[in-house]
Amino acid sequence: MTDGAPTAYLRWMAEGHEYFVACLKAVDDADLLGPTALPGWTGRHVLSHVGHNARALTRLAHWAETGEETPMYPSPSARAEEIETGAGWSTARLRDFVVEEQDRLSDALGRIDGEQWQASVVTAQGRTVPATTIPWLRCREVWIHACDLPGGGDFTAFPGDFTDALIEDALTRRRGAQSVDVSVRATDREPGDATASGTVVEGPAADLARWLTRGIVSPDLRTRSGATPPELPAWL
Repeated sequence: MTDGAPTAYLRWMAEGHEYFVACLKAVDDADLLGPTALPGWTGRHVLSHVGHNARALTRLAHWAETGEETPMYPSPSARAEEIETGAGWSTARLRDFVVEEQDRLSDALGRIDGEQWQASVVTAQGRTVPATTIPWLRCREVWIHACDLPGGGDFTAFPGDFTDALIEDALTRRRGAQSVDVSVRATDREPGDATASGTVVEGPAADLARWLTRGIVSPDLRTRSGATPPELPAWL
């Protein structure tokens, strides 16, 4: 990779994968059979999703490199079908699957060069984005889903610069696609210059990121009026 590569995203992606695998190693196979905080998903569903997501993003990397249109999924139902199929595999296969598909994605991104990083690809939600977005999409998956594993990780372990980028990304999506009028102030960050709008929620950055992406309200989050932060619709 040369000029044009999204170095911060690629770094966060690699670190996030390492964190996910470290959290996964601490989970017994038996616990992966049980439920998670994600409705209807066991731990094996989480592993299946994380592995298949890497495979789907590898298709986008191929699209950016070659110009051959290769959508993330062949049909609107394919994503859910892949996850459900993979959830039926053995835990040993799923553990290997997550690592193998991440390696393939990293290799595919490594073949993107120069102006190819600005090639347009289309996400599963139908958004047209530059290829630089591909590793960012993967960052979100590995870091956040590490916290969805049974007894898994925590948002406080995220790199500070990634947490700040995640908050901004979640706010942009909620204000745009969902018309949610909220702003945040991270009490463990230097005060910013941005003008607040709507409901302002204050608290530690990690707790704000968890609330914006998972809807979980920690005791340390409050609106400026002292009220509990509002409930949020699903993020993605």
